[in-house]
Amino acid sequence: MSPTVLLVHGAFADGSAWNKVIAHLREAGISARAVPNQLRGLTADGEYVASAAAQTEGDVILVGHSYGGPVVTYAGTSASNVKALVFVAAFGLDKGQNAQEAPSSFPASELVDALQPWSYPGSDVPEFTLDVDKYRSVFAADVTDDEAAAGAANQRPASGIAFGEPLSLEPAWKRLPTWWVIPGADNAINPDYQKATAEKIGAKTTVLEGGSHSIAVSRPREVADVIIEAVRSVS
Repeated sequence: MSPTVLLVHGAFADGSAWNKVIAHLREAGISARAVPNQLRGLTADGEYVASAAAQTEGDVILVGHSYGGPVVTYAGTSASNVKALVFVAAFGLDKGQNAQEAPSSFPASELVDALQPWSYPGSDVPEFTLDVDKYRSVFAADVTDDEAAAGAANQRPASGIAFGEPLSLEPAWKRLPTWWVIPGADNAINPDYQKATAEKIGAKTTVLEGGSHSIAVSRPREVADVIIEAVRSVS
């Protein structure tokens, strides 16, 4: 049986961001589904996705976009049936690192200045969305106007804890084959940071020149092709 692909969105997005990728995977005969990312904290989010993976019959490939990268890094260690990771426009963390600080040795992206804080019940830590007026430039520069407007309106807020909590487990990429799709024009996570980190962890890298942070929306076939390669490599 072919592995099941579980796709994990990051901050400021939801599972619908994977719709086009899922369609291409289905065309290739691959079972895939989007797992909701709770966006409350790295350990809690990682355990949630690990639970979803553990309850999936057979082998699993985890795919993480953006902050979903750290989440699948955690979940892939916690769930024994995970056989490979795919990062898409993501953060890549080692044990003890967090998403907020990991790219700090590279020039800051537009993301920081676009964050809009909100309070939420039961926490002194704010959650964040992206300023709607800055969303397209930061997150979705190469999608259609309608897709950018829908993405801005459908943002799921992420707790500040999610960005600041360090990875508490040994990262799954140390034991699993890993792929990384890097958008060459990512204004949310510095592409040079992604390239350097992909090289450090030994990921097989595909750079999509001109691609924005939302490459799963703008260039889904190319993203799906990398996932299909990962699936076939472990089947």
